[in-house]
Amino acid sequence: MRILIVEDELHLAEALTQILKKHHYSVDAVHDGRSGLDYALSGIYDLLLLDIMMPEMDGIAVLKTLRQKGVSTPVILLTAKGEITDMVTGLDHGADDYIAKPFSSEELLARIRAALRRKGEVIPEDAIKFGDIELNTANPRLTVNGKEIKLNLKESELLELLILRKQAVTSKEQIIEKLWGFDSEAEHNNVEVYISFLRKKLTFLGSTVRISTIRSVGYVLEVTT
Repeated sequence: MRILIVEDELHLAEALTQILKKHHYSVDAVHDGRSGLDYALSGIYDLLLLDIMMPEMDGIAVLKTLRQKGVSTPVILLTAKGEITDMVTGLDHGADDYIAKPFSSEELLARIRAALRRKGEVIPEDAIKFGDIELNTANPRLTVNGKEIKLNLKESELLELLILRKQAVTSKEQIIEKLWGFDSEAEHNNVEVYISFLRKKLTFLGSTVRISTIRSVGYVLEVTT
């Protein structure tokens, strides 16, 4: 899951980033409304944490523009205590939830999980399965019939993405956007390297799961018989 934080308080944005990364979310953070809108329009995010009071463009204006353009990404508003009018306005313009500052990390994480459930996303547990493989995302490792091997973080994130895509073809561009971010300098060969690593580890474990290449389209997980 990839989350965008739009928050002009730099210390809070950094704290939120660290909390979410600790819980296995991919995170980008920007610090003004105009940048937040540009990032959100990319379509790569599963959820937005959007502050209301920001420079250049306030959170309500960002939210209204996103909804007018048909962007349905879940939005949780970050509000100062007592901003009832702004909170109501945000909900009326398509926000999914709000949380008043200060808030606990436990409350924030619970609201994120709830917003993603309402959208119908699969929220991964520490272990997710496909075919005969089991991927542990908390302590990255891959297990097949009791035999396991460690994964590095990018390998784990890539395999998790392919599993959660539910056998849909995933392009290299989608992988780069989800794992590195749309403004990164990662290239197609970065994806190819990690696909190769995963294929070798699946073969080593004797798995019936394979990563198939759909020429000029992308990759898909399949179970061989």
